[in-house]
Formats: sequence, C-alpha cells, structure tokens
Amino acid sequence: MWRPPQKIKWKTHPAEWPTIEQAARSRLFSPVQLGPVRLATRTWVPAMVPWRATEDGFVTEDNIAWYARFASGRPGAIVLEATGIRDIPSGPLLRIGHDRFVPGLKRIVEAVREASHGETKLFIQIIDFLGIRRRPEPRKFIERHLGITDRHRAALSLPADAPDDAVRSALLALEPAQLDDVLDARELEGLRMGARERVTDMHLPHIRELPQVLPPLFASAARRAREAGFDGVELHYAHAYTIASFLSALNDRSDGYGGSRDARVRLPLEVYRDVRGAVGADYAVGCRFLSDECIPGGSTVDDARFYGVEFARAGMDFLSVSRGGKFEDAQQPEIGWSAYPYTGPSGYECMPHHVSDERGPFGRNFEPTARIRAAIRDAGLPAAVVVTGGVHGFSQAEELLATDRGDIVGFARTSLADPDWFLKVRSGQGRAVEVCSYSNYCEALDEKHKEVTCSLWDRIDLDTPGLRLSTDGKRRLLPPAWRAPGGDEESPAKRPASTAS
Repeated sequence: MWRPPQKIKWKTHPAEWPTIEQAARSRLFSPVQLGPVRLATRTWVPAMVPWRATEDGFVTEDNIAWYARFASGRPGAIVLEATGIRDIPSGPLLRIGHDRFVPGLKRIVEAVREASHGETKLFIQIIDFLGIRRRPEPRKFIERHLGITDRHRAALSLPADAPDDAVRSALLALEPAQLDDVLDARELEGLRMGARERVTDMHLPHIRELPQVLPPLFASAARRAREAGFDGVELHYAHAYTIASFLSALNDRSDGYGGSRDARVRLPLEVYRDVRGAVGADYAVGCRFLSDECIPGGSTVDDARFYGVEFARAGMDFLSVSRGGKFEDAQQPEIGWSAYPYTGPSGYECMPHHVSDERGPFGRNFEPTARIRAAIRDAGLPAAVVVTGGVHGFSQAEELLATDRGDIVGFARTSLADPDWFLKVRSGQGRAVEVCSYSNYCEALDEKHKEVTCSLWDRIDLDTPGLRLSTDGKRRLLPPAWRAPGGDEESPAKRPASTAS
C-alpha cells in the first residue's frame, strides 16, 4: 500500500475514558432516528468484508459467528459486508442476487439480535461491480488476450496483410518498455494491471444497458433484505464500484448519465427510487458515498455536497461518508492477482496508516463530512449523516457530535480491534479497550482475500479447545470474549456477551 513520503509515525491518543455516569449522559450513547428506525446509540460499525462466505456466495457458520461477536459489544448499528446483487460468480463474497441466499442471511439477522439482546440494528450493504481480470503473464496476454489490429501492424512496420501470429511474435520480441510505442493505454493496462471494465465503455452492450439493468437488480436485492429481516439497506455508492463510477467526475457518458453533476447523479437516484418502491416508506434506506475521490480529475467535496443534498431530498434516511479507494491510482498487482483499489494514494485516504504525513491518519474525513452535513441541513433536510475516519476515543467521538460534524459515529478498524469497545466504554470500563494501532494488518489480509483478523487478538490462546482457526491454521477467527467485572443485572457490562464460536 502507498505511504506518504514524510513517514511521520503517529500514535493513537484516546484521551480520558468516561465513567458509567458520563457515558450515560453522553450524546454518543443517546438514541437517534433514521427514518423509521431508531438506534439506541449513535455508534455504527461500517461494512467490512471479512472473507468468510463460500465461493458461491452463501453464508457460513464463520459469517454468523463473526457478526454475532460484533453484536455482543452492542453498537447501535452494524452494516453487513458488501453483498453482491447479481447472481454471478464473485468468489467468497456474500450474495443476495437470488432468493436462495435469503435463508442464510436470515440466520445472521437472528444471531445479531440474540447476541445484542435485540439492541443492535442490522443493515446490509448491497453492491454492484464491473468486470476486472487478474494481471496476466505477459506472454499469455500477447498470445491469447490482445486483439490484433492494423494499428499494431503499422507500429511494428509490418505489412498490412501480416498474419496475427506474426504480429504477436514481433510483440513478444520487444523489450517491455518498447511496448509503450505499440500498445494503447487500455492495452497496456490489460498487460500491466489486468483489464478492467469502466462505466464509460459504451462500445460494450452490457455497459450501455447499466441504467436499465441496475435499478431493478438493486430493488430485488433490497426486497430480499427486508424478507431476511434486516432493519434497512445501505446502497454502496462509494469507492471503485459501479454506482460510484457513475458519480465520478471522470464519467463522461453521452447518454444522459454522465458529464454534468445532474447527469452523473441520475442513475444513483433512479436506483434509490426503485429500491424505495420495493421496500416501502416504512423501511430504512441510505447509502455509502465519497466525500472526495482523491484522484486527479475526480469528484471533490463540492460534488459530494451536491450529491448529499440530492440523496437527502430524494428521501434517503441516512448517508454514510467515506473517501478515496479508487482503481485509477492503484499500485500494480503481482502477476495472477487483481488490482486492489486501496493500494494507491486514494486508497490511503480511505484507510490511512499510522505512518503518515503532517495531517496524520486520524480524522482526514471529518471536515469534508461536516461540509456535506451542513449543506444537507441548510437545505432543511433531516437525513442522518454517519461520520467516519480513524475514530478511536470517546472524547473524539463526542466532539464530532457536539460540533455537528455528524449525527452518528462510525468505528470500523476500532471495532475490529475490539468489538467490545462500545460495551466497555458505555459501562465505565474504557481502560480495558484494545485500541487499534492503525498498522493496516487487516487491510493486508483483505487485499489477499484472506480471512480478516486483527493482530491485537488473532494469536491469543490458539490452543483453546474447539477454537476455529483461519485456513492457514495460524490465526483465530474471533477475538476472545470479554466479561466485565461487577455491575447489576441491567448493566450493559453484566449482560453475557456471546462469542458464537
């Protein structure tokens, strides 16, 4: 993953932890309304893919145990990992593109309700993504995947009637740097990064038809989410994926779905309207989108302010704000691996490391989110805004709420480091929190599609009988259970926390 050249090392500073009385009076642990859904607290676990599904997208026992473990810490809400809306092969990623996936998803809903004593609300993030290929062996790319044209013959000074095999042989004889003069930008990308579809590939029929295809797919997925018992859906409009690419300032489609802001937001709004029609007004619907793409020529916070107002005006109940995480500046993958959109400078903005620049890794998304929220409130709209980005201390979270930079606070890596963060802080046991080191150990596992764990707990008590381990046999898949000392029967600290292991 890319790192800032300054290489300044930062340490977490959670400051003072509250007493149980202070936590009870806090804004963080006060309720908030998201349209028809009321959260008991303003604490939120954003979607994180733990790579525990089957290869064909079904829920496993490890998925169920994972979400039950997070729910035992009783955050206000958990967002289930990005779940694919198409019924197509997509590796060990959960899917919701067919009714056959609903029974497994129901089991996760039931486990979360049981582990949280009904307190934690569960949303599901639904996603669409376009095709991407692994970076190929150069010889294989030239021999099998490259489409030979007259342009290649001319660049190689070959006769116009030279057979394709002769052109491929000539290309294979070139030094890697010489290919720059023969292959175009997309061909070089296919060779050096792996071919990737874009929403602007209008020569491809399935890309042209996305505005007609996606709204009903998202709507059907949302209907299944409601059937499975989720409290709401989060539409994935962020990072490197299909809908985010329509929102991007790089989207220059000429069919009314690209170019201007109004045109770029058109499909995301049409998706939302179909989803709302499928689930009804009494069901929570929101989205995850970007405050800034953080790439040259990409959308900025001014675009995000416009989008946020449009989403809220359309009727979304909540908006969760992220940043960066784009393919355009991703680092070159190893041969045999796909490009990963969190490896370049924009990916750093999404998941900053403790080795950083003068701004540091904590709070890079706070002010952009505040500007988006202010625009929504100035328009007189009530949508709740989730602020995220390196939050690890109670005082930090409380200040975000007190200064109107968000209505709900998201804790991603913080909750991965310690799923009991909420329970501990709320019960006056903040000193027991395991604070994330922001080493991005988890991000490195995610990049390789390995089961995501945290270095703070994944090597503890590996000899525990019946412990479920990662496929490499070296890591536990769940953090140990935490039992708070003292407290009465009604205290959050006293209620049992389920490990579901």
